[in-house]
Amino acid sequence: QVQLVESGGGLAQAGDSLRLSCAASGRTFSNYVMGWFRQAPGKEREFVALITRSGGSTRYVDSVKGRFTISRDNAKNTVYLQMNSLKPEDTAVYYCAATPRMVITTTANAYDYWGQGTQVTVSS
Repeated sequence: QVQLVESGGGLAQAGDSLRLSCAASGRTFSNYVMGWFRQAPGKEREFVALITRSGGSTRYVDSVKGRFTISRDNAKNTVYLQMNSLKPEDTAVYYCAATPRMVITTTANAYDYWGQGTQVTVSS
């Protein structure tokens, strides 16, 4: 079992930056691929970014490439999402997720553990 707790969301204006954090507890953090997903009102949950166990590889949805950066600190059991040049369309609840699966996947159903989410609201 892995417990995930997100923080760092809030209100921002277009062009601003926010950094989300996700603190993990429970099993060995470095055994999990970590992902960030988001869900806007009335929309399905969407993959945003993932990072492999060692942090050596990342993947992003096209809409955030060049603006968002995912990173992890395995010593601190924490994964981060640095969000720059925020846009109103980035407004959503952001979720941290973990999967022990060996495959790198952007599919939400493949992630076994989820945080409670943190709201990010970007105004124009």
